[in-house]
Amino acid sequence: MKKYEIMYILRANLEDSARKEEIEKLAKIIESCNAKIIESKEIGIKDFAYDIHGEKKGYYVDVTLNAEPGSLNEFVRLAKLDKNVIRHLIVVLD
Repeated sequence: MKKYEIMYILRANLEDSARKEEIEKLAKIIESCNAKIIESKEIGIKDFAYDIHGEKKGYYVDVTLNAEPGSLNEFVRLAKLDKNVIRHLIVVLD
């Protein structure tokens, strides 16, 4: 297993309850990919350097996890389809 970091940005205008549901939903997707979440940090709302899909701000979440190479493909697919996820990035830490 390799160690990964996933950073994703949610829409800033989500209500707190909707944001928590979205974060839990994405965590379940990650775990369904046979990955083990080590740490999840909610960084909070930050301004963008430029507009992304008409949005000026986003809510940043950083997740550190262990997973097999290629096992996060389903997360990538579902994150692209999710209207509340503005952007996501997966980085290998090892």
